[in-house]
Amino acid sequence: MRDFYVYGFKSRDEYTRKSSRSYDDERRRLESLLGEHMQFRQTPEGKNVFISIDSRLSHHNPLYKAWKAKSFTDGDITLHFILMDIFADNDEPLSLNEIADEIDIYLSGFSEPKTFDPSTIRKKLKEYALEGIIETEKVGKELRYKRAESLPFYDEDVLDVFSEVAPCGVIGSFLLDKKKSPNELFAFKHHYITSALDSDILCSLFMAMHDKCSVTLETKNRLEDTLMEDHVIPLQIMISVQSGREHLMAYIPKRNRIKPIRIDSIDKVKIEEVYPEYDDKREVLKKMIPNIWGVSTQGRSGDRMEHVEFTVHYEDNEKHILRRLEREKRCGTVEEIDKNTCRFSADVFDSTELVPWIRTFICRITDIHFSDRRIEETFKKDIEAMYRLYDMEGGEGS
Repeated sequence: MRDFYVYGFKSRDEYTRKSSRSYDDERRRLESLLGEHMQFRQTPEGKNVFISIDSRLSHHNPLYKAWKAKSFTDGDITLHFILMDIFADNDEPLSLNEIADEIDIYLSGFSEPKTFDPSTIRKKLKEYALEGIIETEKVGKELRYKRAESLPFYDEDVLDVFSEVAPCGVIGSFLLDKKKSPNELFAFKHHYITSALDSDILCSLFMAMHDKCSVTLETKNRLEDTLMEDHVIPLQIMISVQSGREHLMAYIPKRNRIKPIRIDSIDKVKIEEVYPEYDDKREVLKKMIPNIWGVSTQGRSGDRMEHVEFTVHYEDNEKHILRRLEREKRCGTVEEIDKNTCRFSADVFDSTELVPWIRTFICRITDIHFSDRRIEETFKKDIEAMYRLYDMEGGEGS
């Protein structure tokens, strides 16, 4: 789904992961999942295929289907329902031999029944025990199995919200599928759906953070199409409310720094051993967060920060400018100088992150200063270039 729809629909020649014959198979498979959301337009270069989702009509993320479309062999699906049927009729735990005998009895009514040897049954039981579908207990030297108790569901409205706004929301979507009510309780104006494809990465990172473990990440540079490995300590997941983009804040032992890593650039996560200084690094990040505007730290973990401040003037009927500054100031402060003038200031690890936001106040900014003079010069040169573009006059620092 990433290759075909998120990073641009690939042509037959561009799709190199498998043989060229598999291109049509992959495309048809995805069309079967997302057909109702697919559109195309004809361009001089050819047919341009893309996903089009109207959040007013589709309240649930269609990309979750990627995690729900799983194929099974005849043996897998047959053994699954036989085991569930056997456990449903037995409250007491059963041994492996008792389960095998029950399966033989179950299949005895068929003229050409499938057969399952004890090792296959044991592997399936072990898999289900790890998934929490069944429970195990040891009686003497013998391991016995029974179906796990069903847990109560969250309210449907909780699942409805969780599945669409929370990281790993696909878990809520799976649970919501078990609800019989077709009601769609919520619609989302800003619906960031592509993070659904990173659910497995997020889940592994959350597990590592829960157990305070280090991880080895395999990350991909999509511009250069190269892979690289990094040994890091995952500390926190940060999600932008503006774009929905997800970042891992990680400590890099090799460089002794904390830096953000985009989740959608991570291909694999391998959970390693427990990191003894995990709590210390979390505390370092906790102290840094009040001075992080977005996610960038520039590799700093101490007190070295950059200062930025600018003064804004507004008319009597433009008090919404002051209210907006107060609402969007994040880690900065807003000081009223007089009834029509205020000053914003902030100490941050990377002041370049503020520049796009500061630009939205152009024409009202009367004075601006960055402690990093290069950023200030670039900002003012951009303003001067804009004046030249519109054939206007601008003075130094305008």
